[in-house]
Amino acid sequence: MNTPTITKEEVLKAFKFRHATKEFDATKQLTDDQINFILKTANLSPSSFGFEPWHFVVVQNKELRELLKSVSWGAPLKLDTASHFVLGLSMKAPMVKHDADYIMHMMKEVKQLPEDVIEMYSKFYREFQERDFNLDTDKKLFDWSSKQTYIALGNMMTAAALTGIDSCPIEGFHQEKAEALLQEKFGIDTDKYGLSFMVAFGYRKAEPEFPKTRRALEDIVTWK
Repeated sequence: MNTPTITKEEVLKAFKFRHATKEFDATKQLTDDQINFILKTANLSPSSFGFEPWHFVVVQNKELRELLKSVSWGAPLKLDTASHFVLGLSMKAPMVKHDADYIMHMMKEVKQLPEDVIEMYSKFYREFQERDFNLDTDKKLFDWSSKQTYIALGNMMTAAALTGIDSCPIEGFHQEKAEALLQEKFGIDTDKYGLSFMVAFGYRKAEPEFPKTRRALEDIVTWK
């Protein structure tokens, strides 16, 4: 058995340290190594069937950040002060439907599965969409993709906290207007990708105003 390189106490300390940072210290910047580490944890995150239905846009251009303010009421202060600002995109129906070219690319080129396994995998994936989860509309497929992208979000924020970096997840934006902006100014094909979340990384300007509160563990867990 491998010896753990981090203790349970250290993990819990990071979770207690993490909070939705409303304003960052604009004088402090993450290094390339730090942000690439955070992005790598997204890259290594699990996803349903391992199909990775996501893409991440790191917005460092100040003019583009300024444009985002008009469509994201929850982000302006973060856009002004965060070291790095990331858009979490999720694949839409044309990319993740069971017979999509991207899905075949993942199985053939990325996973390099043999033909018989591809045939079996394809059958399971089609049944999963059509029968098990009833993903029969474009919206349902995008929502499913977003669920996977949120796994990567959680891992990025945890990885940041474990290394003393602050973060703030953001859903305070107008999705339709934001995607129109991404199409026009960011070169994002919004027929293929939708915006699931924004997330800012950096260093807090001040300590949290209020202590972290959570329901008791026994209130959220049932043992049978």
